[in-house]
Amino acid sequence: MTTARYRRIVLKLSGEALSGELGYGIEPKIIQSIADQVKEVAEMGVEIAIVVGGGNIWRGKVGSEMGMDRANADYMGMLATIMNALALQDGLENIGIPTRVQTSIEMRQVAEPYIRRKAIRHLEKKRVVIFAAGTGNPFFSTDTTAALRAAEIEAEVILMAKNNVDGVYTDDPKLNVNAKKYENLSYMEMLNAGLGVMDSTASTLCMDNDIPLVVFSIMEEGNIKRVVQGEVIGTTIRGK
Repeated sequence: MTTARYRRIVLKLSGEALSGELGYGIEPKIIQSIADQVKEVAEMGVEIAIVVGGGNIWRGKVGSEMGMDRANADYMGMLATIMNALALQDGLENIGIPTRVQTSIEMRQVAEPYIRRKAIRHLEKKRVVIFAAGTGNPFFSTDTTAALRAAEIEAEVILMAKNNVDGVYTDDPKLNVNAKKYENLSYMEMLNAGLGVMDSTASTLCMDNDIPLVVFSIMEEGNIKRVVQGEVIGTTIRGK
C-alpha cells in the first residue's frame, strides 16, 4: 500500500520511547529513528502533530511520592516534555522536515505558545507540530494532552508509540508468558479490564469524541508508516 489511510494524525510519544534501552535521558539514535519514520509519513502528505511525554527526565508522580507538592512536581514534568520536544524538533529539521514546537506554558524564546488555529495552519502547510508542556495544568497526563489536542485539531487517529511493548495485552507479557495480545478493543472494555493503556480522563475524551487509538511498537523501523497506511499492527481501540 502506498496511500495514507489518515489525513491528519496525532503521534503520542512517551518520554521512555525517546530513551531507548537506556531507560532515562534522550538517546540520539532513537530521536533519529523517530525523525526518519515521521519523515516517511510526512512525505505521503499526512499532517502530523506530535505529543511528547517527559518520563525519561522527570515524573510528577514520583516527585509527589517523594513529598513534593504535586502541582510543582507536575510543572517540572511539563518542562521535561519541552526538552524532549526541542530535541525531536532538532532531529526533524536536520533531515529537512519543517517543524514547530508549541507549548502550553509560554516561553517565547524557545517555542510558540499553543494556539489552536495557528497549529492547524501549520499542519495545513505540512509542518510537523510538536505539542509540549502537556495541557499546561497539573494533575493531567500527556495522554490526556494527546486526546485533547486530537479533538481540538480534528485528528482522525491517535498513534500511541511504545518502546517496550507492541500492543495491548491481557497481562504484562514480560511477566506472564501466557498473556494474549488484543487486536481490537473498545474504550469501555479497556477501562473495565483496567488495562492501563491510558488514564480514564484521556480514554473518556477519546470515547466521547470518537477518536480511535492505535497502540504499537516504535522500535521497529517503518511502523508509523505501516499504521498510517492501514496495516493491522498493534492494537486498535475504538469507541464502540
